[in-house]
Amino acid sequence: MINRELIRIKIVQLTYAYYQNGNHNIDVAEKELLFSLSKAYHLYNYLLQLIVEVSKEARVFYETECAKALREGNSMPSSKFVDNKFALQLEENTQLKEFAENQKQSWGDDIEFVRKLYRQIVQSEIYTDYIAEKETSYEADRELWRKLYKTLIADNDDLDALLEEKSLYWNDDKEIVDTFVLKTIKRFEESNGARQPLLPEYKDEEDKDFACKLFRSTILNANQYQHYMSETSRNWDFSRLAYMDVVIMQIAIAEMLTFPNIPISVTINEYVDLAKVYSTPKSSAYINGMLDGIARYLVDSNILLKPIANKRRKDNRVENMNNRE
Repeated sequence: MINRELIRIKIVQLTYAYYQNGNHNIDVAEKELLFSLSKAYHLYNYLLQLIVEVSKEARVFYETECAKALREGNSMPSSKFVDNKFALQLEENTQLKEFAENQKQSWGDDIEFVRKLYRQIVQSEIYTDYIAEKETSYEADRELWRKLYKTLIADNDDLDALLEEKSLYWNDDKEIVDTFVLKTIKRFEESNGARQPLLPEYKDEEDKDFACKLFRSTILNANQYQHYMSETSRNWDFSRLAYMDVVIMQIAIAEMLTFPNIPISVTINEYVDLAKVYSTPKSSAYINGMLDGIARYLVDSNILLKPIANKRRKDNRVENMNNRE
């Protein structure tokens, strides 16, 4: 589940913090990086567990409504939502059960939020249309929860605030973790039963190694990488740069030089996108031009042995630097 996009985000955050907190212990910082990534996987499981808890709360409401209908002689309420095949399968999922058993946090501590979310679901058009549809199928049950998650859980300010209180590590994680939850819902197959595999914490050891190697290369070679920045920008005054810009470019240079199989254009695009989120409004354009220039400098100096695609005009870099100024 922890992909390279998330790893890059965490390394930007942890590298910035490494220089800001004054405690330059790379071993401690690396442990913090890996712990931060593990918390993202924790969030993934915790959000899947939310579906289970809402479904359990729905059963409580259903039983109450059934008892009321019997007392008053009214027709019984629909059991379609509480019998949702996907939600029942998720509740029995072996991996998710193991996660819940090993965690101190539970949605039972936030039952009022779970109840409020259930009420929002019942009042939604998605729910109304689902209940009105007479035909039932596993696929329709699974699609219901995909739509509910995308509409009412992925975009939920109350949930965002609640998660932020539980862990500072989750501040920037939820948006990307939501995509993994939605991907997981879509992958569920009825035939897999309780053994339906969830996404693994890492796709493979290579991605975990990517995190550690990139972080260490960024820190251990900082002076050399900043020298490359200075050479390329014709001794640009780094005191005039947003410090986050320096950090982002430093990490990008580390990635270019440490991972021969990642194309230069991919690296530049990834860190330009990160600059849009974590730095100033003009930073992305400046970093785009600077990284292009740095890559060319490294290739021309035989330091970087990668091809550069889509050759830019040289004056683009100058224009970007002037805009930054």
